[in-house]
Amino acid sequence: MAHQQNRDIWPWPSFSQQEMSCRHCGELYVWPDFMDRLQGARNAVGRPFIILSAHRCSLHNARVGGAPLSQHLKLAADIAVYGHDKATLLQSCRYAGFAGFGFYSSFLHVDLGRPRYWFGGQKAKDLWQIYLD
Repeated sequence: MAHQQNRDIWPWPSFSQQEMSCRHCGELYVWPDFMDRLQGARNAVGRPFIILSAHRCSLHNARVGGAPLSQHLKLAADIAVYGHDKATLLQSCRYAGFAGFGFYSSFLHVDLGRPRYWFGGQKAKDLWQIYLD
């Protein structure tokens, strides 16, 4: 895990440095293991991932109401679910080795923190619960 100093080396073809950087300041945090797993999940799904949020600087995380110890402060991904089969998306992320899952109406949060999951409200729970049984 390290901040990337050399932006010329980027071995993950399905994701741009810009989409993985903080939306507020452009800070890029590169975690090769995370990116390898994200690329693997994307390859397994066979469809593009739209990343709504990845790395966040501490100021941006606070401004968007992120948890004080959010995995986004390092690297996490909020993947838009529109156009995806939710079961396939979840299964590919599990097989890729992600441990933290946040289930929301319009996106799936994945991270490499401790194993856990949560729902972003009752609507999200109703949408995702069938895939967790």
